[in-house]
Amino acid sequence: MASKETASTAKRIKGRVTLNKGLKYLFLVATLVGLVFLALLIYRVLTQGIGYLNFDFLTSFPAPFPEEAGFLAGIMGSVFLMLLTAPIAVILGVSTALYLEEYAAKNRFTRFIQVNVQNLAGVPSIVFGLLGLTFFVYLFGMGYTLIAGALTMSLLILPVIVVASQEAIRAVPNDLREASTGMGASKWQTIWTIVLPASVPGILTGSILALSRAIGETAPLIVVGAATTIYSIPDSLFANYTAMPIQIYSWIIRPQPEWQFVAGAGIIVLLVILLAMNAIAVWIRNKFQHRY
Repeated sequence: MASKETASTAKRIKGRVTLNKGLKYLFLVATLVGLVFLALLIYRVLTQGIGYLNFDFLTSFPAPFPEEAGFLAGIMGSVFLMLLTAPIAVILGVSTALYLEEYAAKNRFTRFIQVNVQNLAGVPSIVFGLLGLTFFVYLFGMGYTLIAGALTMSLLILPVIVVASQEAIRAVPNDLREASTGMGASKWQTIWTIVLPASVPGILTGSILALSRAIGETAPLIVVGAATTIYSIPDSLFANYTAMPIQIYSWIIRPQPEWQFVAGAGIIVLLVILLAMNAIAVWIRNKFQHRY
């Protein structure tokens, strides 16, 4: 009897080991498929665009000929767009997360708000573009300007920042809050000195990832009137503007094959900026993690 149970147990263990190995190789293949296509994409972009990537390309405005085309308007437009979008979205997002996690009563209405915020994070970006067109461009009379584009992009990434900030705040141990309260600190003092510093790594990670999404979006900016070709840098909140994805899109849709190589150079610049943003986010996150 004991030998039968031992044999049955050994058989089950062998089956589990075999299943574990099979799943391991399945996951490995899935990972390799993604990496292979990513490598092919990067190789394709580099081979097409590296020949047009030079100092003149980075410091010149668009031109009617591929060899004279520049990316300066798109780069500066995206920079100004992010300089406006980041503070608006981060301040509103973190404030909303703090209210929902620290102040709001835990009832059905609060859960209803949280569920809808999470749902908004998955809404297609074109919907936010239409919302920005309706309110910021037409209703508030901002027109097709930089501030209208920045407010629209802020709406786009706001739910992502709210959800990421909530998770970071929720991860702070309650023992720290109780210890601060026991020392006589007020609710806001506890949030400012304990909760926020401890949740900064998570908040920064979510915010940078959200901004990385925003800097690569095209559809909302097309809807709210970003120019495909512009020969100046925005000099005010109500100036016309373009962005890197918009300018890349305008090059790709042209029939001449040379413009595909110019677009490849623009994609390389955009990828470098995205990698730089994520590297800065990792560095800041690690810096704060050493403190807490």
